[in-house]
Amino acid sequence: MLCCAAMIISNPTRLICFNKPYGVLSQFTPEGRWRGLKDFLNIPDVYVAGRLDADSEGLLLLTNDGQLQARIADPRFKMEKTYWVQVEGEPGEEALAALRQGVQLNDGMTRPARASLMSTAPDVWERDPPIRVRQSKPTTWLELGIREGRNRQVRRMTAAVGFPTLRLIRSAIGPHTLDGLAPGHWRDVDSVL
Repeated sequence: MLCCAAMIISNPTRLICFNKPYGVLSQFTPEGRWRGLKDFLNIPDVYVAGRLDADSEGLLLLTNDGQLQARIADPRFKMEKTYWVQVEGEPGEEALAALRQGVQLNDGMTRPARASLMSTAPDVWERDPPIRVRQSKPTTWLELGIREGRNRQVRRMTAAVGFPTLRLIRSAIGPHTLDGLAPGHWRDVDSVL
């Protein structure tokens, strides 16, 4: 009598880049006034790898692989997340140097960030609703790269150096970017990080 080993069929690993619009939570179910991911993604068995606040926009990665999810989200793996940050005011070299060295927040010192002024505003979509603008205060765009993910960290960092965040867009996670991805749209990408 012949005996056959059971065939194990597994789903291939998926990694999805999603451009999360303003007002959408990093979860599938809506909550209060915020929409959920189910309004945009109808893909079974994928989970968010890292979070992005409802009032922030940009790149969110989702996967069906738990180990990949941990590598993306866990600060121990030091995967850089890049943000375009529109702040109120015009930060000088002193503020940028403070961000680069790490700033003191109420939950401790941040790791050093990559911080620079953007010479022009990024070519991005209009936000709905638009940010508040004060005629007497100019705004400036920064590019920040961080390797940790505390709650509302980028907003708290810019506020700590005297420049409140008006708009926050995550443009990249490691090698994955928003390039060519409209708000509310997604694409499958190579899962090798």
